[in-house]
Amino acid sequence: MSDIRTFVLLAGLTALFLVVGMALGGRDGMMLALLMAVGLNFWAYWNSDQAVLRMFNAQEIGPTQMPDYYATVQALARRGRLPMPRVYVIDDPSPNAFATGRDADHAAVAATTGILRLLTLEELAGVMAHELAHVRNQDILIGTLSATLAGAITALAQFGLFFNTGRDREEGGSGTAGLLMALLAPVAAMLIQMAVSRSREYGADALGARLCGNPLWLAAALHKLEQGSRQIPLAAAEAHPATAHLFIVNPLSAGFLAGLFSTHPPLSERIQRLRAMVP
Repeated sequence: MSDIRTFVLLAGLTALFLVVGMALGGRDGMMLALLMAVGLNFWAYWNSDQAVLRMFNAQEIGPTQMPDYYATVQALARRGRLPMPRVYVIDDPSPNAFATGRDADHAAVAATTGILRLLTLEELAGVMAHELAHVRNQDILIGTLSATLAGAITALAQFGLFFNTGRDREEGGSGTAGLLMALLAPVAAMLIQMAVSRSREYGADALGARLCGNPLWLAAALHKLEQGSRQIPLAAAEAHPATAHLFIVNPLSAGFLAGLFSTHPPLSERIQRLRAMVP
């Protein structure tokens, strides 16, 4: 169901891109915006993992530095028949974790010191299984595709805002339709992109629960993280909110329309689904 929902949302982004492109930029403007978005996201796909790890000052560890954490990831990777990812730790009291990397052969997982202190080994296994599920499900690629389309829509909207509406006014029109399209299209694209991210979280929860062998481990972890992440927001993520979708729970402090613009589904719904997996 998660894959079907993702396909529908990506199709919706594609349709929105075509409509906005033809309305604001014409065929030439549409292709220019797409090429720009593809170029930027191609670079991000190949380089964003190291950029994100540096952004959070993540330090790579080996099997002797944090043996329980490393061994947990190693066992899960073996069970999921995945290459062993690089393992990182982030020195931050906010409890959270994420996975990155363009494919399974170049994957990395990172956990904060906060989450390592907060969770039991079983709960940590649930969290790391969720992150490895993202790797196995190719969610980094899917996120890049949605970002490419959303970025192209935003570029087209800006093109229309600065050129088309001005031309309409010169020709005696009000430019209202073009202005509304330019303002609303990026918002719509962002909402669809975030819906893609939320859909992939459900899929990673389900696969992660099967990978670790007990859905209740991940459910218990999410319950603890719901409280811990609210009490201690992740400062580096607050400074770089575009990275929020990477984390297992939203690392940002709640704000206006937080639920609508969240990259994560409600934790209560995720926990309920996990508990329903228990026979």
